[in-house]
Amino acid sequence: MNTDPVDVFMARVAKHAALADPARLRIVDLLTLGDFSPTELQAELGMPSNLLSHHLRTLESAGLAARHRSEADKRRSYIRLATGALEGLAPGREHGARRILFVCTRNSARSQLATALWNQVSEIPAASAGTHPADRIAPGAIDVANRHGVALADLPPRRLDDVAHGDDFVVTVCDNAHEEILNPGGIHWSVPDPLRLNTEDAFEAAFSEIARRVGGLAPRLHAA
Repeated sequence: MNTDPVDVFMARVAKHAALADPARLRIVDLLTLGDFSPTELQAELGMPSNLLSHHLRTLESAGLAARHRSEADKRRSYIRLATGALEGLAPGREHGARRILFVCTRNSARSQLATALWNQVSEIPAASAGTHPADRIAPGAIDVANRHGVALADLPPRRLDDVAHGDDFVVTVCDNAHEEILNPGGIHWSVPDPLRLNTEDAFEAAFSEIARRVGGLAPRLHAA
């Protein structure tokens, strides 16, 4: 898989290292609210000036804080959150994909739901398939999709070999499928099979987990 360029990655490392200290994290928390003078930060933190100066230098070096002079009293300075300070703390759009292929064993619930949810949040095309497809989509998957206003594709379960392209970004949403195909170059979401219990709660839990995962992955991918 592609990763951030080295310089971008190292900038992230510097920010995370700076924020690992509780006092510096508290300073950044305060700066998200507004600008503070060093004296005001000392009062908020109960910290001696020399220690505060050390923390502020570290935050400035990491690109998290910036200092500017007061327009009133030129001897006074204010610390503010640097422009874009909190950008890049989470991984960025690292991977390009022509199509997302969601795979589970029977292509009757989890992979169908994942595809439908993906199509709501991303312009990258998506499809689904199964290693051993069922005859039909599970009624519980249809019901949970309807409850949440999600439109399932009007396609029956399909076999992986009939659907897969060589350049697909494969996401297995089933442990059995993942361990069967080993999914080289793709990713795996270990989502419990709602058909084991075949209850409304089980399908709701699977839907919620897949929706959370889709929401986390979509911002990480860009169309190749």
